[in-house]
Amino acid sequence: VLVAPLAAQDAPAKAAPLAAEERAKLVAAAREIMGAQKYCALVTIDATGRPQVRTMNPFPPEEDMTVWFATNTRSRKVQELRRDPRVTLYYSDHETAIGYVSLAGRAVLVEDMQEILKRKRAYWDQAFPGLKNLVLIKVVPERLDVLNYKAGTLADPETWRTPSIELGPTAPRP
Repeated sequence: VLVAPLAAQDAPAKAAPLAAEERAKLVAAAREIMGAQKYCALVTIDATGRPQVRTMNPFPPEEDMTVWFATNTRSRKVQELRRDPRVTLYYSDHETAIGYVSLAGRAVLVEDMQEILKRKRAYWDQAFPGLKNLVLIKVVPERLDVLNYKAGTLADPETWRTPSIELGPTAPRP
């Protein structure tokens, strides 16, 4: 059972360091929930600083937990990401209620046609005729929070804070 240590509450911006085995279990618990979902929520920040949420159809997370999406270049979310790339992804299966994953990071807009073709989905032909007005959103992960009852990844019983780890180039590898 993974439970966030009480000391983790003292530094809300940083996750308490976990041993490599615990990190790997946490990432596996996250992948279980993320992989079972067709959709997730993407949270951006608008010009007034207010969070904006919408449903997205993500690609499965990569080895380093990077997540990709496609969207319309003319969408509000693209405007928001150009202004402020900070995002959060939220995955949950409310029907079975096994837990949730929150992945915070920075979004990078990718218009490279090679990358678009590499990731192309069948429905894009209809949604983006000629692949026009299509941009990929690459979410580079920075922090992962996981609650997975099935995997025994549980919140602190006193504070309800979920186990979390820092991700990215300087974080230890899962």
